[in-house]
Amino acid sequence: MKLCRPGIVIRLAVAPLLLIAISGTQAATQAQDQHPLIDMLAQKIVQKYQSTPCAELKMKKAEKAPPSPQEQKIIQYLKSDPQSRRVFIDKVAAPIANKMFDCGMIP
Repeated sequence: MKLCRPGIVIRLAVAPLLLIAISGTQAATQAQDQHPLIDMLAQKIVQKYQSTPCAELKMKKAEKAPPSPQEQKIIQYLKSDPQSRRVFIDKVAAPIANKMFDCGMIP
């Protein structure tokens, strides 16, 4: 008589992983639902980067203009709220980094 069947062991090992994956997806969805303004702002910034030609992005980076008063308020808010900052950065980091890479702005 076998005390342990491989199928049962696999099911017992996979079940917790599935629960973790499902709860992580639900948490991400809830985080998005809780930050509609952050979502809109991130989407606007990503669209701007994706639609701006590389030459213009390089020129703006070289200018390094100080942030506008509205941008300063947003920056201060993101500094004071780590959860909102995480949601914002999670949304904009990859698309901006990819565009900068495509434009030769980062190695």
